[in-house]
Amino acid sequence: MGEDSNNKVVLERKITLWNGVGIIVGSIIGSGIFLSPAGVYTYTESVGFSLVVWCLSGVLSTLGALCYAELGVLITRSGGDYAYLLEAFGPLVGFLRLWIALFIIRPTTQAIVALTFAEYAAKPFFPNCVIPQDLIKLLGAICLCLLTAINCISTKLSMKVQDIFTAGKLIALISIIAMGVYGMIISDTNNFDDAWSGDYDAKKICYAFMQGLFAFGGWNYLNFVTGELQDPYKNLPRAIYIGMPIVTIIYCLTNLAYFAVLTGAEMKASIAVAVTFGNKIFGSLAWLIPIFVALSTFGGVNGVIFTSARLFATGANEGHLPSFFALFHVTKQTPIPSLIFSCLVSLIMIMFGNAFELVNYFSQALWLSIAACVGGLIWMRKTKPDAPRPIKVNIIIPWIFLIICLGLVLTPSFTEPMNLAINILITLSGVPFYFLCVKWKNKPAAYKKVSKSVEKFCQILFSSVFIDEESH
Repeated sequence: MGEDSNNKVVLERKITLWNGVGIIVGSIIGSGIFLSPAGVYTYTESVGFSLVVWCLSGVLSTLGALCYAELGVLITRSGGDYAYLLEAFGPLVGFLRLWIALFIIRPTTQAIVALTFAEYAAKPFFPNCVIPQDLIKLLGAICLCLLTAINCISTKLSMKVQDIFTAGKLIALISIIAMGVYGMIISDTNNFDDAWSGDYDAKKICYAFMQGLFAFGGWNYLNFVTGELQDPYKNLPRAIYIGMPIVTIIYCLTNLAYFAVLTGAEMKASIAVAVTFGNKIFGSLAWLIPIFVALSTFGGVNGVIFTSARLFATGANEGHLPSFFALFHVTKQTPIPSLIFSCLVSLIMIMFGNAFELVNYFSQALWLSIAACVGGLIWMRKTKPDAPRPIKVNIIIPWIFLIICLGLVLTPSFTEPMNLAINILITLSGVPFYFLCVKWKNKPAAYKKVSKSVEKFCQILFSSVFIDEESH
C-alpha cells in the first residue's frame, strides 16, 4: 500500500457546534467545582473575596479562550498548545510542551479526575467510614479503561457520552443552586456578615486563583480537536461564546449556594464541600450528591481522554513522537494507539503515585505553557502579520492575560522557589531526548528497522492507517 495513496485516509469533521459546546462545558465542569471552593476559601478566608476570585477566574479563562480562538483559526489543525508553540517558536519549544503533556500534565489530569470519580462513586456504600484506597484505585482504573474503550470504538459514541454526562452534571449543579436559594429564603444569611474580612496576602491570593482556575481547567480543550470540528472558523468562537458564560455563571451561583448554607469553618473543614452541603440541606437524599459528582467527573475524564489522544497524534505527524501515535482506525477513525498509551500512563499514575500531589508540582508548568502560547500569539502578530485571521482579538487582551498568568505563577515562587525549579528541570529534561530522537536524522539502520516493525505491528493489530490532515 502506498503511503500517499491507499495508506492514508481523510479525517472527517464530525464534531458539531453543540458537540463543541459540550466539550468545553463537559471538560471544565468536573471535579473542580466540587473540590476547589474549599481551597479558594481556605486561602482567602473571605466569603466576598472568594466569590470575586470565582468571577475573575471565569473572566480570566474567557480572556484566555478568546486568545485561543484566534490561535485556533490561525492554526486550524488539531494539537492545541503544542501546535501553537510549534508554529510560533519552532520544533524544540513545541517538543518540550509535548514532553510534559505526554508524561505529566495529561495523564496526571486523567488520573486525578478518575480518582475523584472513584471516591464519589464508592461513597454511598461507605457513608460513615473511610473508603479503602485500593478500592478507589481499582474503580479509577476501571473508569479509565472503560472510557478509553468507548473512545476507541467510536468518536460519535464518545461525543454522546460527553453530551449525556454534560447534561447530567448541569442538572446536579442546578439542583445545588436551587437548594442554596431555598436555604437563603428559609434561614438567615449570617454567613454573609463581615464578608470582606480575610487574608489578602499576595501569595495566598495567587494560590486562591490557582484553585479557582483549576476548576475552570479545560477551557482550551476544544482547540485540540479543531481538525475534526465542522466549520472551525465559525464554530470555534461560537462554542467559546456559548460555553464559557454558561460555566462562569453556574460556578458563581454554585459557590453562592455553598456560602448560603455552609459556614466558613465548615468550608475549611470539608475536603469535598459538595458532600457537606448535601448532608446539611438534602437530609435523607444526601446520598444523591456523591452520585452527581461521580457523573460529573465521569464526563470530565472522557473529555480529557478524547483531547489527549488527538494531541499525541498531532505530535507524531510532526515527527516528534513515534509514528504509531498518528495511526487512526481505518473505519472508526479513532486514534487507538494514542488512546491506549495515554490510558496506560494514567494507570501508572493511579497505581504508584498520588495524583493529587503530583498536580500541585506541575500546575505551574501548565500555566507557564499557556502563557507561552499567548506570548506566541503576540509574537506571530509581528512575524506573520498577513496570515488570515478570521478572529482577531484586541492586542490588549493577550497582553493582560500574559501578565496575569506570569504574576500568578511567579509570585509564590519568591517564597517557595523549589516548585518552579522542579518544573523547569523536568521541562528541560526533554531537551536531550529532542536532539537524540528528533533532531538526529541519520539514525542507525537497526533503530529504523525496529521503529518500522512497531509501526506495522500497530497497523495490523489495530486495523489502523495514517490520516491525511492536509485534505480536509
